[in-house]
Amino acid sequence: MERAYVLGRHAWRTIEEGNEREWLIGNGIGGYASHSVPGGGFRMSHGYLVASAKAPVNRMLVFTRTQEQVTIGGKTYDLTSQQYVNWQKDGQHYLRRFVLNTVPEYDYQVEDISIRKTIAMEYGRNTAVVCYEITGGRESALLNIVPLFNFRSPGEVSEKGSLSFETELANQTLKLIPSRQPETTISFMASEGDYVDRSTYPVTMATPPYLYEEAHYYKFENRNGFMGVDNHYTPYEIHVSLKPYERKAIYLKCSIDPLDDKDGFEIVREYRQRMDGLVERAGYGNRFADRLVEAADHFIVQRESTGLKTVLAGYPWFTDWGRDTMIALQGLTLSTKRFEDAREILESFSRYLRNGLIPNMFPDDGQEPLYNTADASLWYFHAVHEYLRYTGGPEDYAFIEKKIYPTLKEILAAHKAGTDFSIGMDDDGLIHAGSGLDQVTWMDVRVGDWVVTPRHGKPVEINALWYNALRVMAQLAERFGDTEPYDILAQQVQDSFSRRFWNEQAGCLYDVIDVNGNENDGKIRPNQIWAVSLPYSALPPEKQKAVVDTVYKHLYTPYGLRSLSFEDEEYKPRYIGKLIDRDGAYHMGTVWAFPLGAFISAYCKVNGHSREAVLTAKGMCEVFEDHLQDGAIGGIAEIFDGEFACTGRGCCTQAWSVGEILRAYTEDILPYLPEINSK
Repeated sequence: MERAYVLGRHAWRTIEEGNEREWLIGNGIGGYASHSVPGGGFRMSHGYLVASAKAPVNRMLVFTRTQEQVTIGGKTYDLTSQQYVNWQKDGQHYLRRFVLNTVPEYDYQVEDISIRKTIAMEYGRNTAVVCYEITGGRESALLNIVPLFNFRSPGEVSEKGSLSFETELANQTLKLIPSRQPETTISFMASEGDYVDRSTYPVTMATPPYLYEEAHYYKFENRNGFMGVDNHYTPYEIHVSLKPYERKAIYLKCSIDPLDDKDGFEIVREYRQRMDGLVERAGYGNRFADRLVEAADHFIVQRESTGLKTVLAGYPWFTDWGRDTMIALQGLTLSTKRFEDAREILESFSRYLRNGLIPNMFPDDGQEPLYNTADASLWYFHAVHEYLRYTGGPEDYAFIEKKIYPTLKEILAAHKAGTDFSIGMDDDGLIHAGSGLDQVTWMDVRVGDWVVTPRHGKPVEINALWYNALRVMAQLAERFGDTEPYDILAQQVQDSFSRRFWNEQAGCLYDVIDVNGNENDGKIRPNQIWAVSLPYSALPPEKQKAVVDTVYKHLYTPYGLRSLSFEDEEYKPRYIGKLIDRDGAYHMGTVWAFPLGAFISAYCKVNGHSREAVLTAKGMCEVFEDHLQDGAIGGIAEIFDGEFACTGRGCCTQAWSVGEILRAYTEDILPYLPEINSK
């Protein structure tokens, strides 16, 4: 229980308060289960089984959740916690405790009957289980379980008319075949209980309403400009009888894979045991680090097209993105000692190299990867460098030389000669990128013909990564007997970078130089922090220190760095509302968690990892202990508002947010604490 999150009734005084907290667990192939702490749906992506039909993409919500009612002596208690259009059910009143102990546990109390409900997934399969441990009271009782089914993208809602299934019930197993995709079968079973056909309920209307759970209202979606109204299919309910003081352990199982005979409680145990093994392998024995090791696991998934591991950028909607993967890789796989996974991820992306670029993102099945990124390929060098720094054995160098080094050479050659999306090297050795409507840095929002944060020219982080890549390549070339003079080009880039990017008036770096040919963009953004935090910096120490000081003043918040200085006239303090409003704020002041990892490393670096610097950085990391118990419990959100970084926005948990905080904490803080504590 050391890593567990335990929440009491204060966390759901109202359904609105409780819905701001949610949980999520993954199955290692792109599928997941997620719901709010009170137990109902708050987002359209909430469900007990969001299955991935072709790992890690083609995700579909098939099993929304279960709703329970308990009848004692003629009185029925509804445990359902759900907002509907114009009304709500407050079943959270019977929720005594919520625990996320690797998997979520709901502890209900109804009169003298207690019910523990645990949800888990079978790792590596599109299977979810719901386990009940029931202790009866002095009277006989009836537990009624209503499973809710669907068949839609987790980013959509269902009209009632779209919920068309062919159903078949035999031997405690219910099969549902969606009309829109008859090659898929949803299988559901209960270990105990009587199935009751809800269409046989006596009603006065021509069409029984009991077959559908209607008008679910998702406030999260509504405040983001959507209707947020959903419907689900409920053909059967399951009745479980309880004698006085009887104890029962029953489970439900739902899958789009063939059902096997594995006990649901065994699936729960296996899921926890696997996570315990990952935490033990990482070996930190520190609650904050251990919790982040656990959070990291949900992003590392299998990619069917390569047979290798990849990284999901964030939940609930992102697939695997090249940039996010390379930034998150160090924290997710190296800090956790999952070196084999790191090798697979590096190899997986190398297979998709095109014109010197690794993919920006992989869409759903049947679509070609997108390559509109100037930084993913350069972050790839950093990931290789860090992999070797963590491992460094002869077999590791042999893997890089055989599998990865040709990819690195091709990337550099393409950048020197010029490649897609106006990415290429100029006469000064620096890299220019982007033109027209192309957005090729991580600040990439475009709405129609509106480029929200145009950074065409020579962006600062692209060139910091370019210099770092050349230094990494020079080292590898020497080791592998390659005579290409990467060090000579690196020296030219260092001279140009230090001279041309320095903004003397602001005491920091320009964000982009050579905009429209000869202009420089002096907006203060977090991109310059990587010119300090990367292993090879083109800046002298005094300029590195100045960059850190400027970023600290203008951009630092407890949960990340603002994407634009709060003093800028274009600064947007909040990320909320309709999509057009959110897009306009995404990189114009919104706080991002992942650059904070680079800031912490840079801060410790320029202060020589002094006692004061390390303890300050420790506080910067550990403030996330509070956030881990809010929003997506155990995860770190993608973004936050600029004016008050508190409520998570965007993805509820993001790979590079988790990875970078874990990396900074385990690299720049934990190794220095024994010496600090001994003084």
